[in-house]
Amino acid sequence: MPTKKKEPQVTAAAARRRELLDTAAEVFAEQGYNATTVRTIADHAGMLAGSLYYHFDSKESMLEEILRTFLDELWAGYDAVLESELGPRETLEALVTESFREIDRHRAAVAIYQKENGQLAAQERFAFLADSQRRFEKAWLSTLERGVAADVFRPDLDVRLTYRFVRDTVWVAASWYRPGGQHSPEEIARQYLSMVLDGIAVRR
Repeated sequence: MPTKKKEPQVTAAAARRRELLDTAAEVFAEQGYNATTVRTIADHAGMLAGSLYYHFDSKESMLEEILRTFLDELWAGYDAVLESELGPRETLEALVTESFREIDRHRAAVAIYQKENGQLAAQERFAFLADSQRRFEKAWLSTLERGVAADVFRPDLDVRLTYRFVRDTVWVAASWYRPGGQHSPEEIARQYLSMVLDGIAVRR
């Protein structure tokens, strides 16, 4: 009996924790990490600042969990793609699609990452951001290089420049994308890939 009574309490606590992290992520994304205080997050969550400390010991802890959750899910999706032995074009398409899905699931976290990564990565607590960036770059560059070697992508392609273009144009979508909008992440990925791989001009 005691075990059965504890289960809904644990579930409720986990749900509340997730709700608070979602609120904090939105505030960090909108106001910036340095400008956000624990009191600001508590106000948006409709609670006293002291009550927030019951769940988290600092705003740094909240930010770390927000970013780790986002990156763990991102890499679960990326690793599944990279281990599936797809061709280079199909790999690029799958990585782009997975990226837009992550923006759909973690829009605020992506926006935070975009704005704060440079500053945070220099701190020991957030060293995992730099590690993830290195993995990210390696995954994309190797896919592009594989495509050039297989004559799937143009031989004159500057893979590093292409990587930077794709990286920045995909993730900037977090600044305007809103979950539940007119287009699904898969549809946005399809349109994006059509422009990148096939261009926008009519072929004569």
